[in-house]
Amino acid sequence: MKYMIQMNVPADQWDAVMSSYSEEDMQAMFAHMSALNAELTAAGEWVDGQGLGGPSRVKTVRAGSDGRPQVSDGPAQPGHILAGYWLVDVASEDRALEIAARASACPGPGGKPGSDPVEVHAIPEGPAQT
Repeated sequence: MKYMIQMNVPADQWDAVMSSYSEEDMQAMFAHMSALNAELTAAGEWVDGQGLGGPSRVKTVRAGSDGRPQVSDGPAQPGHILAGYWLVDVASEDRALEIAARASACPGPGGKPGSDPVEVHAIPEGPAQT
């Protein structure tokens, strides 16, 4: 079963949070995520994944009445922003939840686990069902 695992962070706190990481903290975060990605790859569970930029790199697009895209800077909704994601193909939902917990335990400033919220979305094989 495929799952999308997404890490979300408060959009209005992105710059403050990112500036609170020392160089050592950043290296610990990258090492944690690299180890998780390597584990997923070795297990044959990795499909895709990426860390994303902050709110300043987001564009929101809507179809205009004239058929042309209407583009604005920033996220569509205030609140949280997608900071990164993994697409995994795993044997069970329990495994997807285990991976999400590992992502959430990524060290933050000072090395303390961030415990950031991580969403797990099942990807249906066919059309989405309600």
